[in-house]
Amino acid sequence: MNFILKLSIILLFLTPVSCSKKIEVEQIKEVSVDLQMIEAYEEGMKQLNLGQSLIAVKKFNEAELLFPQSKWAPRSALMSAYAYYDYSFYNDAIDEVDRFLKTYPNSKRKDYAHYLKAMSFYNQIVDEKKDLGPILEAKQNFQFIITEYPESEYAMDASFKLELIEEILAAKEMHIGRFYLKKEKWIPAINRFKKVIKDYDRSIYAEEALHRLVEVHYRIGLLEESKKYAILLGYNYQSGEWYQNSYRVFNKNYEKISDKKKKKNNKSILKRISSILAKDNE
Repeated sequence: MNFILKLSIILLFLTPVSCSKKIEVEQIKEVSVDLQMIEAYEEGMKQLNLGQSLIAVKKFNEAELLFPQSKWAPRSALMSAYAYYDYSFYNDAIDEVDRFLKTYPNSKRKDYAHYLKAMSFYNQIVDEKKDLGPILEAKQNFQFIITEYPESEYAMDASFKLELIEEILAAKEMHIGRFYLKKEKWIPAINRFKKVIKDYDRSIYAEEALHRLVEVHYRIGLLEESKKYAILLGYNYQSGEWYQNSYRVFNKNYEKISDKKKKKNNKSILKRISSILAKDNE
């Protein structure tokens, strides 16, 4: 057997062994990276539980980068967003959620991602006197959850948060309306109070808004308009504090009547309402 033939036979036997070793090394490396990723993720969870949210963010980002094709990558990205949220870095949390939604559009946790984004805006709401931006953003994102994920576990809380946001928006309109009223800017004040009646009629501020409309129109001499709002206020809130205040607008010497007289007076109010409504329909 000549030299060339011997060399060919040796190479024939060595090639499978070489390929086998290469595959085995690659598998070992893959397992090693996978273990490193899980270790980084678990370390992130540990730091999060210890209150070290920013360290947790670093670990979650590390886990995502180690094995971006694995199922742990989107989990890590979402946990990174939550860690920012937990540390009250709400804008960073929002950015992470947006990146998550763009990078992992088919994730099954998209409903939670949108909820986390909505909560990040919601927690930036201070009161009705501050910036309107976070209020409107939170409202839009909670509405998105209810529309797109009505059966999710976050839909009910999103609905509850929307009710609270409606109260805040109504409070903001009232705050601005009172400011205009104080400055005697009647038309802007009227517009703000009307908006409360139109858009936030279920809020706790609807009663006061009606009274303010009675008050403003009376002060500028539009008595018929003032009476119409007084009737509406009386029809819906006969025993309320703001109705009593509106009654004083027309009756300067008014004193609080007894319960017995109040009941009798309520009946007469209802009669007056029916007669006025009948005239309006003529």
